[in-house]
Amino acid sequence: MRMPLPVFAALAALPLGGCATLASAPSGELQASPQPPAGTICDAAEAQQFIGRKAGEAIGRSALAMSKARNLRWGGPDTAFTMDYREDRLNIVYDAKGTIERIYCG
Repeated sequence: MRMPLPVFAALAALPLGGCATLASAPSGELQASPQPPAGTICDAAEAQQFIGRKAGEAIGRSALAMSKARNLRWGGPDTAFTMDYREDRLNIVYDAKGTIERIYCG
């Protein structure tokens, strides 16, 4: 049985749906470089100053550095997050207008 081309194309594009660059839009994860020392744990207290501001690459990089986290995960409106807890990850959640609503570790 042959699959219709539009269905095949849509299925082939699914794995690419999670790929995005931080520069184009805040989404996905950003990993800090170089790797922080082993045992580094995220602390989101200082990054709380960005709540209410527009999400963007510069804020993401600053919040990541302030938190000493190893990874940054963006979450837009209606974004589903995995429930895995990572002590080295900073999460930034923003609304439909791109305004940061919540910043937390995990």
